[in-house]
Amino acid sequence: MPRYLALFGSLNVGSGNRITMADLRHALAREDIENVETVIASGNVLFDYDERPTEGLEEMFAYVMRERFDIDSFVAIRTREELRRAIEDNPFTGIGEDANVHTHFLGGQPTPEAYDALFAAYEGRGPEKLAAGERSLYIDYVEGQGEAG
Repeated sequence: MPRYLALFGSLNVGSGNRITMADLRHALAREDIENVETVIASGNVLFDYDERPTEGLEEMFAYVMRERFDIDSFVAIRTREELRRAIEDNPFTGIGEDANVHTHFLGGQPTPEAYDALFAAYEGRGPEKLAAGERSLYIDYVEGQGEAG
């Protein structure tokens, strides 16, 4: 059975969309998701599930969040191989300072036109470098996230 990683957005351990990691593990286990482990209090989850496309799992997890917790949450799910490939494919790795080079996971694959529109809208706003990935966006923040344009 494959192992997956779920990366949740819109979850907060301090305020707003709050849930306990125990409640999250319990809700996912009720959906026949096995070996559910939360990564500290981040809302990120490691789990086992029958092999299936990660896009379908993202929909299922979003449904669980809506139905069980009344939270509309973004979730990106990746297999070990998808995660490895996303990190290795980042064109800024080894060029920029490691702490400033990020892989942002997306819920779907933007069209080339959508990426082009994003890059055009960002042009001239700051020194950051952007690149398109497979269901991801690569960013080299160059001067750090706190200084980003």
